[in-house]
Amino acid sequence: MSSYTILVSVRNPLYTPQYSSLVFAFFPCKSRSTDFEVHRNWLAITHSLPLSQWYLEATSAWTLDYPPFFAWFEKGLGGIGHFLDPDMTIISADGYSSATTVIYQRATVVLSELVLYWGLLRYLKTGTTTTSSSLVVVAASIFLHPGLWIVDHIHFQYNGLLYGILVHSIVDAKQHRLLRSGILFAILLNFKHIYLYLAPAYFVYLLQAYCFDAGTFSVRRFLQLGASVVAVFVVSLGPFVWTGQGPALVARLFPFTRGLCHAYWAPNLWALYAGLDRCLILVAKKCHWDFDTTAIGSMTRGYVGDTVFAILPTVEAIHTLLLTVAVQLAVLQVLWRKPTFNVFLSSLTLCGFASYLFGWHVHEKAIMLVLIPYSFMAAKSIFHLRMFVILSSAGIMSLYPLLFHIQETPLKLSITILWYLSILPGLCYCLQTKLRHLLTQVETIYVMGLIAVQCYTSIVHTLIFGDRYEFLPLMMTSVYCALGIMYGWLLLMHNHLTTQQ
Repeated sequence: MSSYTILVSVRNPLYTPQYSSLVFAFFPCKSRSTDFEVHRNWLAITHSLPLSQWYLEATSAWTLDYPPFFAWFEKGLGGIGHFLDPDMTIISADGYSSATTVIYQRATVVLSELVLYWGLLRYLKTGTTTTSSSLVVVAASIFLHPGLWIVDHIHFQYNGLLYGILVHSIVDAKQHRLLRSGILFAILLNFKHIYLYLAPAYFVYLLQAYCFDAGTFSVRRFLQLGASVVAVFVVSLGPFVWTGQGPALVARLFPFTRGLCHAYWAPNLWALYAGLDRCLILVAKKCHWDFDTTAIGSMTRGYVGDTVFAILPTVEAIHTLLLTVAVQLAVLQVLWRKPTFNVFLSSLTLCGFASYLFGWHVHEKAIMLVLIPYSFMAAKSIFHLRMFVILSSAGIMSLYPLLFHIQETPLKLSITILWYLSILPGLCYCLQTKLRHLLTQVETIYVMGLIAVQCYTSIVHTLIFGDRYEFLPLMMTSVYCALGIMYGWLLLMHNHLTTQQ
């Protein structure tokens, strides 16, 4: 591949005919989750009510539970939406989805992703002549990521906007504009608080790389950084604390009363733990052991008191917190000793990984907090490309249950296959390796097994059981994907702790 044509087609992916056609194909698509109504209701709340009521309003089940900057973003959407369709901004317990509303909200997802596109263009400018090819492929892999298509364009969220802010912050860190990087990350936290998963890596990196000047702690830089971050939070939270919504805001952002596992088991340690418990129930029945029978119907919804184990010990929130912190501390001690940008990227990924694998009530969509930062490392070495293939394969498939209608299966498979065919050859080309030599035999078998699991969950299960055991396909997907994700995490942790980056 001396004339690497893929680079030409992905250098400006937003403007390629293929991308434009795919974007507009989703506009009339009927596939959308409850998140569509969530965001419709949020723009109605912020448009129709005074600021003092935003985090108190509870007419709909879909109450505002993102930080204030995202609420202001919704208010901006509501102002334009009211002009296009006034009924769009009416607060009601029932959903509303006129044709104008559907087209408008899908258009806002596409336009908000320009923030991500802009960030990736900035990322491309950080390379040299010898690294430009790999940077282009990495940028394209992020912008065209199937996870973004599934979660944003079909399931319906605005993660492209949020990852765009994250990419801008990472680019600033790479260019050693550390104060601006920290401010952007503080802004991101006030758009969506799930990015707290990544906050420990930012804290340690900025403290070491910015606040220490030539090995000497700089009080001026520390105060400058601290004041800048605090100012962002004051601007964001201040008006809501002033209007007496502080307790309501905290309760909305941190609903600790939810169960260990989300309705769809995120493929993490607790999916394996829960899956083992389900298997032990079968053993207990066969051996006539006594066990908690309420566990048989539990862990399928993730609500209060719904996480019950029959055989294995119960997991409390404090257990998940201690485990997460312990793993993150192991990661961060490397970053503290060597605060380089490459170690920061690795730490950023692994901090997100720790929260995803061991956290409380983790959503399956949070795997993108691992896959997006790690994409920047995919072209650094053959090892990282190996892990990228395994984690991407398992991580993308773990999102498939979000699109649970049978007619959606060709859609999610098509965008995944097209992404692999566009990105993997380019990454292999940049690292001068062949895809067939990339994975070990066991790893190849695992990736091929994902295809078998998909065939079972989408076709075979219904043919055999019909409407019975409806939770079995989801459990199989979560457990099998968790095996690959845990495997990738273990190898990445070993590499992070033992390799001089």
